[in-house]
Amino acid sequence: MTEITADNALALLRDAGWIPPGKARVEALGGGVSNIVLHVTTAEQSFVVKQSRPQLRTREDWFSDLERIHREQEVMEALRPLLPAGTVPEVLFVDRANYVFAMSHAPEDSRVWKSVLLAGEIDPAIGELAGTLLGRMHDATSRTPELAERFGDHRCFVQLRVDPFYRKVQERRPEVAAAIDDVIERMLSCREAICHGDYTPKNLLLHAGGFTLVDYECAHYGDPTMDLGLLLAHLVLKAVRLPERAEEYLELTRSFWRGYKRFRPAEEFEARAVRHFAVCLLARVDGTSPVEYLTDEAKRDAVRRLARTLLITSEAVWADALAAVRSELSTIL
Repeated sequence: MTEITADNALALLRDAGWIPPGKARVEALGGGVSNIVLHVTTAEQSFVVKQSRPQLRTREDWFSDLERIHREQEVMEALRPLLPAGTVPEVLFVDRANYVFAMSHAPEDSRVWKSVLLAGEIDPAIGELAGTLLGRMHDATSRTPELAERFGDHRCFVQLRVDPFYRKVQERRPEVAAAIDDVIERMLSCREAICHGDYTPKNLLLHAGGFTLVDYECAHYGDPTMDLGLLLAHLVLKAVRLPERAEEYLELTRSFWRGYKRFRPAEEFEARAVRHFAVCLLARVDGTSPVEYLTDEAKRDAVRRLARTLLITSEAVWADALAAVRSELSTIL
């Protein structure tokens, strides 16, 4: 495999015929830990080049098959006609031998929703939009059974999510290991819809036309409630970070559910989603890749207590989760 970098990208892309001779520029895009991602601009177009790497850039050792880049490309091609225009980037070029593909760039006015939230810009309408998009994706793919066969292999999802999030938490929090076993077993046996696997604010690019959703390397046909729990965990972690504005972040979770239920009646999903929510909370403080913005140990302990409470509570729904969140937030205000 020839590794592409910001220094050699233009030469490699010209040799491949992806860009013509002439003036062009390339810049590395940050935010992720698993790939090299470059923004390429020529006189004719602007696009993104992505190549997988075997070792992820985390403090702890974390490896994944390079083939995950092929899954990402194929899922994008399958989802693009099922979701609103502009939601899924268009795949432009593919070099499977070198684990590289190029895709269209998001609109120039795009902002990463994670950065918007961390800046304190909290808009319930955006939360509802995130729920609507996820509900539409789950609904559309649940009615496309051939996707179950194409994307039913969970190998990369296990490497990128189950092992470093769920099983790592089991190692470090043995008091909830048995409860997490149940969550893992159901998650890996479920075949209901495409699960994005990394549906988080860092992968939702907000612009005037709505959202562009990126990073599909964890995607598979499986348990959609994992997506729900992961997104909700990220919203609540931001409430823990800024408890004086917690109610605004919690309103985002309610608007997210409203949007989701437009396409996918979620009552039967809530208890399952809450259990994923609890595990994902623990994963982002005690897993292989903790969030960088929550370093205060009292706040991290509040997250741990909240997650343990929900994991031992049978059939908790989102209203129960919110009550538990408020109870823990009261200890750090």
